[in-house]
Amino acid sequence: MQRENRENNKIKGEIELKAASFALILSVHVVSGDVTAAQVGKLSSAITVNGQDLKLTVNDGTVMVNDAKVVKADVLASNGVIHVIDTVLLPKD
Repeated sequence: MQRENRENNKIKGEIELKAASFALILSVHVVSGDVTAAQVGKLSSAITVNGQDLKLTVNDGTVMVNDAKVVKADVLASNGVIHVIDTVLLPKD
């Protein structure tokens, strides 16, 4: 019974760690406010909800967020504007 409890606690801990890691990664993909593609051209950076600075650039009509290319912009959602990128952004150490 004790071994089973230890195994269950270990699994629960791993799930909690993965959930926390996912939440951290997700927080790097969210900025406050509604920022449209038209507005990005006027910005050089944006701050994520976890405080990380994202570099925004536009070259020949291609919008970049750090090293990620925006492949679909201005997807309107009930809670904001979504811009689809081709790379997963990772939190800085």
